[in-house]
Amino acid sequence: MVNLEVSYCGLILKNPILVASGGITATLDHLKRAQENGAGAVVMKSYFEEKKYREDPTPSFKILRRKAGRLKADTLYSYEQASSFDKYSYAEEIKKAKENLSIPIIASIDCFNYEESIEVANLFYEAGADALVVKGCPHGELAMSGKSYEAVMLELLKGMKEKIKIPIIVKLLPQLSNPLKTSIKLERGGADGLVLFNRFSGLDVDVDSESPILHKGYAGHGGLWSIYYSLRWISEVYPKAKLSLCGSGGVFSGKDIVKYLLSGACCVAICTSIILNGYEVIEKMKKELENWMIDKGYNSINEFIGKAAEKIKGIDEIKRGREVVANIDQDLCTSCGKCMRSCFHQAIKKANTYYVDREKCVGCGLCEQVCPSSAIKMKKI
Repeated sequence: MVNLEVSYCGLILKNPILVASGGITATLDHLKRAQENGAGAVVMKSYFEEKKYREDPTPSFKILRRKAGRLKADTLYSYEQASSFDKYSYAEEIKKAKENLSIPIIASIDCFNYEESIEVANLFYEAGADALVVKGCPHGELAMSGKSYEAVMLELLKGMKEKIKIPIIVKLLPQLSNPLKTSIKLERGGADGLVLFNRFSGLDVDVDSESPILHKGYAGHGGLWSIYYSLRWISEVYPKAKLSLCGSGGVFSGKDIVKYLLSGACCVAICTSIILNGYEVIEKMKKELENWMIDKGYNSINEFIGKAAEKIKGIDEIKRGREVVANIDQDLCTSCGKCMRSCFHQAIKKANTYYVDREKCVGCGLCEQVCPSSAIKMKKI
């Protein structure tokens, strides 16, 4: 039996799956469902000072589906607001959760005003929260103060650290110019951990009405596609910072969890996959993670955290030069012509059959990827 236990900011989690802040963690009943289905920890739906941001418009969700040839992309477009609780009700919900659950309970704050944020953080600490996630609200007074995002978060960390004795975790915005530099500054400023990243904000437009969809405003969006940006920055931060890292975005399987762990995260936060598939996906992901570890011969997660990050090459280290060339298996080729249309090097030609001009082929591999019948393979020169 493999050991899935991990440490995140000093909190011992029985497995690396956190249920992320959202409607799926809005109340004690939601938190219970997360624990019953195997979550390692839960992050409560974020508290927000401004009352008008505590109620969701309806409908709140739309699944955006796009298709272009063989390419398909699904996006969960969401207009979820903050927790419906005021700060005192939120604190009471923390107390109830601590009485009823055995997994770590992490509170979450969207910081609007400095004094209020410090007061609320202390209130949630005293209520028994095991840790606190801090986010910078893009609409708040702090964001509008003229200070940089880093300066605002460092100021909040300093104020919270004076009173709060539980881990403080910063959930980074994805729209940072250099997440690595920001992460290092936040570590020096006292952050115990990071979540990379908060969801992206986006826009979709209905071309018939010529208006934004849903409520005619920007909305969060996430899906399978969002894993790659987070993996890239976790792998950069991991070797250079000592604080705990949590990956967030695009986790839909146990192997997605593995990718985050190999890149340097010690846990993952999942939301969209639960919204679309139910809390039951947690156990499915755990089983997939266990099976991968068994196949690889790992007994614990700490044995492979960051292993892929250590193998990433710098831009000057990448080997350049042509080493492979495309080869078409005539028995598998259906003569669809997609390879020739996609080859901007004009290396694929047609006589009686499609063939490769080896002098023009640069070995880019695109034709292999677009071939619907797997007739093309890259071969060593």
